[in-house]
Amino acid sequence: MNLKIMGGMLLIAGTALGAGMLAIPMVLAQFGVLWGSILMFGIWVGTTYAALLLLEATIRSGGGIGMNTIAQKTLGKQGQLVTNGLLYCLVICLMIAYIVSAGDIVQQLLSRIGLTLSLWQCQVIFTLGIGAFIAQGTATVDKLNRVLFSAMLITLVLTLVYLLPNIELGNFDQQSNTDKVDLIKNSAVLFTSFGFMVVVPSVVKYNSEATHKQLRNMVIFGSMLPLFCYLLWLVAVVGNLPPEQLVSFASVSDLISMLSAQYANLGIVLSLFTGLAIVTSFLGVAMSLFDQNRDLFNTNKLTTFVLSFVLPLLGAILAQDKFIGVLAYAGIILVFLAIFVPMAMVIRVRSASFEQSEGALYQVAGGKAALSACFVFGGFLLFSQLI
Repeated sequence: MNLKIMGGMLLIAGTALGAGMLAIPMVLAQFGVLWGSILMFGIWVGTTYAALLLLEATIRSGGGIGMNTIAQKTLGKQGQLVTNGLLYCLVICLMIAYIVSAGDIVQQLLSRIGLTLSLWQCQVIFTLGIGAFIAQGTATVDKLNRVLFSAMLITLVLTLVYLLPNIELGNFDQQSNTDKVDLIKNSAVLFTSFGFMVVVPSVVKYNSEATHKQLRNMVIFGSMLPLFCYLLWLVAVVGNLPPEQLVSFASVSDLISMLSAQYANLGIVLSLFTGLAIVTSFLGVAMSLFDQNRDLFNTNKLTTFVLSFVLPLLGAILAQDKFIGVLAYAGIILVFLAIFVPMAMVIRVRSASFEQSEGALYQVAGGKAALSACFVFGGFLLFSQLI
């Protein structure tokens, strides 16, 4: 596997890891590890297939720097407007969630070295600092993401070294909530935890010389990494803290503080781990928004930077303590953007009237039956928010 393909895989994994890593124990612990893991696996299967549909549409339409171009090529002007509207709503919601949580963690880290800043100041520092790297382009983001993702895996291993040997097996059997309807209601938050689709056009453009098989494997293995990490994290956290305690936490700092109180020196490792998870996720999501704005408005980097980061930053400053809530809203938007829009794109590119990009014949396995199952999956996710 060449470095650019590996970089694309890590960008996909890093985009998904972040919000989900922090939210999953708080929303699933009450239902028990078994049922939470089953739901998570099912949602992973559906989201990965939908991402492969977007990959097919990207390849067969000739690609583009963002979803704006792909939507225009496959769905026309009206489809382009709908796709852009959904994308902006989704990415801004995700960025707000990441900035809210990142500001909290930056504030904690600075306080450890004796610096006291307000939460909004920490949010500004985080957003402008990471935004400066994103403005340099995908190659720079890829290199930074490789370093950060590797560091995140190291801190995850260190965290598991603390937590796994001290697991209380009795915690896995505890269920403070046995209502499966309530479990289903959390599907949107889990779906958002695998919300890497927005970065697919960017990594395909970045790996323009790759084969279709390499791109397919990049998406599949890139999505498997978050699944593996989420399951390990869920087991480790639930094994150390009872479900009724986890569901009472309002923020990431509550979770970190409770685990830090139990294990000496774990606090700094957890802060670094959660911070790195958020940064890698923020990198992918913000890069997709930056590329989308550059594709849509065709303006200079400074203007694109302002368009990409000012609104999410303002939203984060106003949305304190709304981390889980913002993820739920993002999950509803993501259903349309990541399930139904790629389905519509694929139906169009598979039609006889669509002019295929030269040498770009690629089709996801499964045919009409898999498309129908994907539609049912999208309906299930919407239903989970209406019940």
